[in-house]
Amino acid sequence: MEGQRVVVHAPGSYERLRLERWSVPAPRSREVQIEVRAIGVNYADCVVRMGLYDSARRFVGWPITPGFEVSGVISAVGDEVEGLCVGQAVLAVTRFGGYSTHVVVPAEQAFALPSSFDFAQGAGFAAVFMTAWYALFALAHPRSDDRVLVHSAAGGVGGALLQLLRMKGCHVVGVVGAPHKVKIAREQGADVVIDKSAEDLWSTAVHHAPWGYHIILDANGAATLKESYQHLGSPGKLVVYGFHTMLPRKGGRPRLLQLVRGWLRTPRFDPLKLTGDNHSVLAFNLSYLFSDERRVMTEAMTQLLGWVEEGHLVAPHVTRFRFDQVADAHRALESGQTVGKLILEP
Repeated sequence: MEGQRVVVHAPGSYERLRLERWSVPAPRSREVQIEVRAIGVNYADCVVRMGLYDSARRFVGWPITPGFEVSGVISAVGDEVEGLCVGQAVLAVTRFGGYSTHVVVPAEQAFALPSSFDFAQGAGFAAVFMTAWYALFALAHPRSDDRVLVHSAAGGVGGALLQLLRMKGCHVVGVVGAPHKVKIAREQGADVVIDKSAEDLWSTAVHHAPWGYHIILDANGAATLKESYQHLGSPGKLVVYGFHTMLPRKGGRPRLLQLVRGWLRTPRFDPLKLTGDNHSVLAFNLSYLFSDERRVMTEAMTQLLGWVEEGHLVAPHVTRFRFDQVADAHRALESGQTVGKLILEP
């Protein structure tokens, strides 16, 4: 069978995203082949394209097809596959390779598409909600009435965090960077939304939590990490899952000076000070769960999809792009002006 996929042969800007034909392999034992209907676009995909994603270099190298999540219809199954069948609508998690008209994945990485989701919503669910689940339930362990601050609250992961924190009964302050994102953050579950384009972020954050925050979730990197730590309460946990402000908002190519400045500004945390402040700093990279802790992925997806079926979680807002508009999708995501999830449709 012949399909198409996006291939990046060397690090660079949007012109590196090339649509190429390829021979789709048949599934082996305990694998399924999926005819892809929608593909989730994540900021990590942009970092992969730029050549800055460590696990991409470690596990794949060049050339590489980006992509961590898809939805579609099972087109073939290998031996020893149980609970999945040809013709079944599924969403699936990939460790790279998702930007393709067809994927072959281990059967345990494919899950029945929730009845309330269309394919685009299904493709935009797994990566952001697993990231949010791991940040909260594997690391931070929020309790009811905890004061929590979420940066980038109108994005894919931000919206997932808000929904899960609302389930836990936390008091959540969401931070956004533009007026058009305020409504989205409120709808997802923020009790308070700070629009840092119109008001001072940290003085407003103090106003809403004078004794500091139990948990702060930060994917910005150097731009806010130091202040996030300083605005923790006692005890307090800072969860780090990205460094977006070290990377460009336009042009698609990393700037060495920006990277160096960001690296120099990134705080180094002293264990003695952490102990004295009664603070914790936690960080993770979701891509390592595919090889080292696959059971965590299974636990997360089983719990999350159960909450979807019970009506506690809803799909993120999606913006759709044609498959051949992959460069436009990356350009839009890097701009920082999008909300929810961006989706490619083959």
